Amino acid sequence: MAETRVVGIDLGTTNSLVAYMEGDAPVVIPGVDGSNLVPSVVALDPLPANGGRPTVTVGNSARKALFQNPERAIYSVKRLMGRGLSEVQSELRFFPFRLAEDVEEGEVPRIQLGELKFTPPEISAYVLRQLKRNAERFFGSPIRQAVITVPAYFNDAQRQATKDAGRMAGLEVLRLVNEPTAAALAYGLDRSKDGTIAVYDLGGGTFDISILKLRDGIFEVQSTNGDTHLGGDDIDNLLLAIALDEIHAEHGVDLRIHPGAVQAVRKAAIEAKIRLSSADVAHFDIELPNGDRYQREIPRAVFELLIEPILERTAGPCKQAMADAGIAPEDIDEAVLVGGSTRIPAVRQLVDKLFHLSARGKKPHSELNPDEVVALGAAVQAGILSGASETTDQMLLLDVTPLSLGIESLGGAVARIIQRNSTIPASTTEFFTTGVDGQTNVAIHVVQGEREMAADCRSLARFDLRGIPPMSAGLPRIEVKFLIDADGILHVSAREQRSGKQAHIEVKPTYGLTDEQVESMIIESFDHAEEDFAKRLLIEHRNEANTILAAVENAPSNPAWQQLTAEEREAIAAAQAQLQAVKDGDDTLAIRQATLALDQATRRFAELMMEEAVSSAIRGKTMDKVSEDLSENVTAPHAMAPAEFK
Repeated sequence: MAETRVVGIDLGTTNSLVAYMEGDAPVVIPGVDGSNLVPSVVALDPLPANGGRPTVTVGNSARKALFQNPERAIYSVKRLMGRGLSEVQSELRFFPFRLAEDVEEGEVPRIQLGELKFTPPEISAYVLRQLKRNAERFFGSPIRQAVITVPAYFNDAQRQATKDAGRMAGLEVLRLVNEPTAAALAYGLDRSKDGTIAVYDLGGGTFDISILKLRDGIFEVQSTNGDTHLGGDDIDNLLLAIALDEIHAEHGVDLRIHPGAVQAVRKAAIEAKIRLSSADVAHFDIELPNGDRYQREIPRAVFELLIEPILERTAGPCKQAMADAGIAPEDIDEAVLVGGSTRIPAVRQLVDKLFHLSARGKKPHSELNPDEVVALGAAVQAGILSGASETTDQMLLLDVTPLSLGIESLGGAVARIIQRNSTIPASTTEFFTTGVDGQTNVAIHVVQGEREMAADCRSLARFDLRGIPPMSAGLPRIEVKFLIDADGILHVSAREQRSGKQAHIEVKPTYGLTDEQVESMIIESFDHAEEDFAKRLLIEHRNEANTILAAVENAPSNPAWQQLTAEEREAIAAAQAQLQAVKDGDDTLAIRQATLALDQATRRFAELMMEEAVSSAIRGKTMDKVSEDLSENVTAPHAMAPAEFK
């Protein structure tokens, strides 16, 4: 019987990753292109000429489409997960995609991509499917279970939307884990001492800060805070806005009416930001639609001044998290950096200042790749749940709920039942009674938040406890039980003790998908699975064909070409022509066979090229010199993806 594997997934705002436990260590699984990062971008190919449904692409190919046809691509969809119509409006100012016009308040928002519409969980499901395919290609066997990470400050609606996306991708989501907690798990593999850890996570779209206690192999989250609307995207948008304003002022061109041009500027802004993490200066050089060029130099000092207000927004949640945990900066033993934005030197300086590290001879931890550490931690959690690793057998993870949960009591006040930063899974029971004589029904209004009045908190659910025997006010004894499961999903039950009447609800977030919608989307994905697989296979074989054709095109310029016989050259030319003739068609098998034929025809040429290269390298040199040159020039080979899973 095949081994059942559980993978860990970091479903990120900018990039996503999948990892697994290889023995006692977590390892990220590369995609077919060899890259560990899968851009969280989804795009629609142009509508097929013969009609039908356009192909959906994910990752690097979708990111390329983003700059060519931005109206048919979407990124940073994580910002929209679990949010309602009014909540997402402010998100769309800098994005080229738009909401479908027929969406009403209270419904799940749908994004208009070309001629099709998608909900945010559907978009995320495409990313998860790609990660699932990468893992299946790597292992050569199906993957059905996963641990997925979410920002610590994600509310119930956002967590439920993430679980919906997992279901649509064909994954059983065994656990949702807070991203900072996952980072602590990754670093916890080589921690043997007790201590207090601050996990500072500044990613593409969210910021999280968690204070964790490491004690006797147990990770316990003492407090958590953050901002679901803060991240590297805000830095990109700031640089983008500055560039667009300058282009308008200096060149009289309003690029905001040219979506494609705006994305070109955004790409340049992102590249400048990345460049300034290691260099003292970055340059903008962009050709405008009117033929002018926008050129600008940004020194790191100027960049740090520009982004200082954004970075300072992370200080407040950090200070609040320490206050909630009842500790001072000096009590922080270690600070862990998570998220690509923590590569910015100014961010590391801020973290050092917030937690008084350098004064104690310490510095923030960044030994693990900040882009990968959350996925690595998710893999550790997957190992804990599957029992796949001896290292994780004795580990225990305790997480917390980020916001208080309660019910609306008489007069509209909030009766808190589970306090913020309570360790989960959690179960708490409180007792209530009626306020009116003869009352037979009780309305239970579940809310989330820190305000004292229910009207100022987030409404999660409403249900009624009916059939209470009529009694004088104050006599009924109503037991209300709140249970938060390991995924952070809330279950609420109410029971009148004297009569035994009871009611229960699993809190379905206001903007979650209904079971019918989720099932419909799953069925749709199954209906198109064979078609989608065939299209993806065709694209991969075309890419392989183009690669070998490009290599053969340059073959005559290599000295080894002259050593081939006339018959060998003719055979290569014939195979080359055959592949050229079929590569743009739709016959996947024909393309594959023609590619293999050309590969076979060029095999002796490849051997001659290798011999020529070796002869050239050793010509006129002693064996000692050859050995020395080889030792200096040997580099680790690039990892190659396993063959396509059949």
